[in-house]
Amino acid sequence: MSQLRYKRILLKLSGEALAGGAHHGLDFSVIGQVCQAIGDCVRAGVQVGVVIGGGNFWRGVKDGADKMQRSHADAMGMLATVMNCLAVSDALEKQGVDSRVLSAVEMPKFAEYFTRDLAHRYLKEGKVVFFACGTGNPYFSTDTGAVLRGVEIEADAVLLAKNVDGVYSADPAKHPEAVKYDCLTYGEALAKRLKATDTTAMALAMDNHMPLIVFALKDPENILRVVQGENIGTIVKED
Repeated sequence: MSQLRYKRILLKLSGEALAGGAHHGLDFSVIGQVCQAIGDCVRAGVQVGVVIGGGNFWRGVKDGADKMQRSHADAMGMLATVMNCLAVSDALEKQGVDSRVLSAVEMPKFAEYFTRDLAHRYLKEGKVVFFACGTGNPYFSTDTGAVLRGVEIEADAVLLAKNVDGVYSADPAKHPEAVKYDCLTYGEALAKRLKATDTTAMALAMDNHMPLIVFALKDPENILRVVQGENIGTIVKED
């Protein structure tokens, strides 16, 4: 096993990526592969926190646009993240890896209420900790929730596993000439309005000196490769 670059991480998973080719709901073959990679990280000695988006079920700002009051639409998005966390936690437990789901919104029938100290305790015990419901507030993305939880658990880095293999100068699906960046500063990402994260998440990372690594989840083993220090995707950090 290679030497670890990051020993405590916050992993942000795209909800859409968990849907596989169906682009909606849950593809348990994909989830199984993701859980295998997370389990490999745990067995290597990495402490892992996880935030999952809800886009495979509902994206508040997109799906509710002009149809619902924003706070109500975002509340539905938070509930979608709970479903995803429960599903992936269950799959991880089936692979023999202990996990816990902590929610920013109290729902004791389904998850424990998040506190920073409880999260730290579970991480030190070697459990994978899932953080559901984002920040617990509307108008904040799950990327912002991921950076927030990463800062709170004192992670070494936030890993953003997405449907693209890094940060580009433009949308590569629409602009084939777009250039992929290997490394950026927070200031560059904000000034160029690059779609690494939303601006709130990027500013929070910058203010708290939290490195962000954006890479593709298409091959879930990329998670372990990043932890081991391979240069995959795009890293956003200080100068």
